[in-house]
Amino acid sequence: MSTTRAQRNTAEPHEDTGAFAWLRALGPRGRRAFGGAFGGFALDSYDYFTLPLGMVAISAYFSLDNGQTGLLTTVTLVVSAVGGALAGILADRIGRVKALMITVITYAVFTVACGFAPNYETLLVFRALQGLGFGGEWAVGAILVAEYASAKHRGRTLGAVQSAWAAGWGLAVVVYTLVFQFLDDDIAWRVMFWTGALPALLVVYVRRNVSDAPAAAAQRAASAERGSFTAIFKKDLLRTTLFATLLSTGVQGGYYTLATWVPTYLKTERGLTVVGTGGYLAFLISGAFIGYLTGGYLTDRLGRKKNITLFAVLSAFGILAYTNIPTGANGLLLVLGFPLGFCMSAIFSGFGSFLSELYPTAVRGTGQGFTYNCGRAAGAFLPTLVGFLSDSWGVGGALVLGAFGYGLAVVALLGLPETRGRELL
Repeated sequence: MSTTRAQRNTAEPHEDTGAFAWLRALGPRGRRAFGGAFGGFALDSYDYFTLPLGMVAISAYFSLDNGQTGLLTTVTLVVSAVGGALAGILADRIGRVKALMITVITYAVFTVACGFAPNYETLLVFRALQGLGFGGEWAVGAILVAEYASAKHRGRTLGAVQSAWAAGWGLAVVVYTLVFQFLDDDIAWRVMFWTGALPALLVVYVRRNVSDAPAAAAQRAASAERGSFTAIFKKDLLRTTLFATLLSTGVQGGYYTLATWVPTYLKTERGLTVVGTGGYLAFLISGAFIGYLTGGYLTDRLGRKKNITLFAVLSAFGILAYTNIPTGANGLLLVLGFPLGFCMSAIFSGFGSFLSELYPTAVRGTGQGFTYNCGRAAGAFLPTLVGFLSDSWGVGGALVLGAFGYGLAVVALLGLPETRGRELL
């Protein structure tokens, strides 16, 4: 009896393999950080989609052509590169949580300001300033959670954070459907922007409940190179920075081409009503949410590079299939929305862990903020190009440019190492 009892007392603790082991492994502090990052990214998504969903009404109100309309998205994403880079530096210098609050306040304030824009030029300026906060939130929130997560569960954990984008997108579609059903288009698009004040509530939660991972904060404080642009372009990190930026350019170019123009495509070329568009987007967003979670699991099982390659190829084929469905076959359009949303979202699940693992702690915020958002800015020119080409090719024809972006991402992976299982040092 005593021998058996001793063996039980010295046995290895039972490994947690449950579906939510990744969440339990974060610990109390890590789970609060996860909640703050998830909420911030969901509301970041919500504020972003106030523009694409209201794009047809905005275009009609200000008498814009497709090129001018596409520029509203491009300027948001281009300026987000500046915001992301600055937020990365702030995250390395003043801490992840403080930088997170600054980014959330920034995108909330200027989203609301867009609703008061008296003309196109003012809207363009406000949307650009909104991009400052929009660009920084994801990188800062992802790093905050990554530094709490174990190497074993980091892909799934960051994939779950990434799924917040679909949650925010879905909320935006619900609000869009209600607002545009009951209000005239000329005021409805303004109301959509005004609802962008919601993130202010999140800041209160983050300030009271969330803190940086202690070990990472101590390591960052001890480094002399905190928040240094010079450091990520030194010889030992230059290759990583260049190829990670190219990877982000391809993936986000493909994604934002679809996210920006699919609502317009459904309304103008498929002739769907507001409610009909919302229904089709519901399938796309449902696929996206499940894709983020599945991609997070696969990035831990297959590795970061294989996961991105797999879904880049599938996303490219998905775009070609979606935009070549015969006229009148809107039922098939509905069905294909789910796998398209699944693939174009699953590819992002590995980004948070992959980019975090490519850089040392002292410049992790700077490296991730710069590469992710400079790639976003460069990729942003694809939506504008779609806008200009749509006058001659049609929106559906021009959307195939998104497939080019995914091909670029696969090429970029050739210059980057596999980081699965890497500890954050």
